[in-house]
Amino acid sequence: MRKIITVKGMMKHERALQAIADRNGGTRVAGTAGFDQSVTYVVNKLRGAGYKPVVQTFDFAFFSENTPATFERTAPTAHTYTEPGEFATMDYSGSGDVTANVQEVNDNQFPPGEDAGSSNAGCEAADFTGFIAGNVALIQRGTCSFHDKALNAQTAGASAVLIFNEGQVGRTDTIQGTLGAPDFTIPVLGTSFAVGEEIHNMLVGTPTTPPATVTVHITTDTTSETRQAANVLADTKGGDPNRVIVQGSHLDSVLPGPGINDNGSGSSYNLESAIKLAGSGITLQNKVRFAFWGAEEEGLVGSTFYVNSLSDDEFSKILLNLNFDMIASPNFVRFVYDGDGSDTPTEGPPGSAEIEDVFNDYFDSVGLAHDPTAFDGRSDYGPFIARGAPAGGLFTGAEGVKTAAQAATYGGTAGVAYDHCYHQACDTIDNVNTTAFDQMSDAAVTALTQLALLEGPLVSAARTRALAHTGVQSDYRGSLLQR
Repeated sequence: MRKIITVKGMMKHERALQAIADRNGGTRVAGTAGFDQSVTYVVNKLRGAGYKPVVQTFDFAFFSENTPATFERTAPTAHTYTEPGEFATMDYSGSGDVTANVQEVNDNQFPPGEDAGSSNAGCEAADFTGFIAGNVALIQRGTCSFHDKALNAQTAGASAVLIFNEGQVGRTDTIQGTLGAPDFTIPVLGTSFAVGEEIHNMLVGTPTTPPATVTVHITTDTTSETRQAANVLADTKGGDPNRVIVQGSHLDSVLPGPGINDNGSGSSYNLESAIKLAGSGITLQNKVRFAFWGAEEEGLVGSTFYVNSLSDDEFSKILLNLNFDMIASPNFVRFVYDGDGSDTPTEGPPGSAEIEDVFNDYFDSVGLAHDPTAFDGRSDYGPFIARGAPAGGLFTGAEGVKTAAQAATYGGTAGVAYDHCYHQACDTIDNVNTTAFDQMSDAAVTALTQLALLEGPLVSAARTRALAHTGVQSDYRGSLLQR
């Protein structure tokens, strides 16, 4: 399998994904034609290899900021606020061009309470008693969600919403948050505590200045709506259907770029391994399900939808999950998910340590260094481990910065991001490190093949009982939801 899965073969898929992005405004983000055409490409390739792929559709909340927002104060004095230092557009904000007076809602706290999350401002309809429809609502962060605060303001007739940070230590910077759903027709901005405090002082006055009317001009240009995306699932003909290995990679990019490393690299390996495994003649002990997830960049939506769609009986048939998200970063490190939690804070569910060992043993056998990386909930293994399935995978790094020690081991440049084009327009075909791609795909397919041929349990019953007794399966879902 290592011999027949080549960089040349994987790069054919990468070039196809690049061409799809080029035809569609430079993106393959879920909910757009670029993503839909990526799905069609994968489906056609799988069918050509003899699979019967299933396209599993789902709805998700789509958001894009089409042009940068503006925020300025026009009275009592003029000031133009800057992004992101003083404000940011909330995800799922509506569009608008608003010039109106600012009005505080009830329960804003100045000075802020001692505890973060202590401000109840905007969380109840009563907080908008006396609010004048058409004004811009000024609301302090705390207690309830940004969504609830902004929706209450919109219901009260606000023309726009300013949610300022709460003011305690660690809650002073500009809020760059999400409203969670496309429920808004008005602009919603997050601001720093300093901006909120400044406007508050103008509205109520100070010992040296009288109260003033504060007028602001806000513009936002967004697309915020429910759209459809899809997962592609394809099972091998052979292998025990009661022991299924799910090998997954997300197929979507972010809006700003084509996503040829993130995650064209993982998807191109995944697709090429499916094609080559189908023609290899290998008799599998365990069934392999090749999964291409949609809307990962929107919060692991596709993989979460898939996992949640399974009954307990269906989920129990999943032997393990392998995840490959970014395996060709230009300034790479060979990262392996730390299944046993020996070097990072989070241990995977029982069996994850054994998966980690397969990857580590392979790298050791060919004399290649490797480093652990944490199960931090940032990729599509998250829903699997949240439900208790063992998982593992590889990663070559994203926005993190390579250390001097890593540069000495792996080459590359210390002090520079593993992928300087992460989530940017420059994540093109030229952003792929073919050395990393070759080495990581070799390790990936070695693990896939060995685990697909595995007979018996992945982990001993004794270890499973010991891990369950010590409670190592912590709340993975908590980290997932705070992504």
